[in-house]
Amino acid sequence: MAATLLVLNGPNLNLLGTREPGPYGTAPLDAIESDLADAFPAVAFSFRQSNGEGALVDHLHTAHEQARGGVVFNPGGYTHTSVALRDAVAAIDPPVVEVHLSNVHAREDFRRTSRIAPACVGQITGLGATGYHLATRYLLDA
Repeated sequence: MAATLLVLNGPNLNLLGTREPGPYGTAPLDAIESDLADAFPAVAFSFRQSNGEGALVDHLHTAHEQARGGVVFNPGGYTHTSVALRDAVAAIDPPVVEVHLSNVHAREDFRRTSRIAPACVGQITGLGATGYHLATRYLLDA
């Protein structure tokens, strides 16, 4: 049976490709998703993006039943503020890898603290879209 993974993206990631290309690159989100699906054809991916915190919590709850292989999660700006997302990650069984396109540790001070990371199995930051591939590989090998 193919692994089932949720790739979940938070606020403003729907604007990739046009939003701040310096830290985030020029690839739109659908291209990142397409490249990931092409690189891992045996994986059943579910791709979701929301600008709303509650919708992201709902997607994580759904992953508890449907994405048994794990979750690749870029919480965007909620990384630094959301106790609700941290608690949702901690509440579900599938492992979650936090991913960021930019190196959050080399940016503004407020971006250096993740409320989500302590509930995750790992964090990949600063490697662009490659971070999604590395997170997927980790979840498949775990």
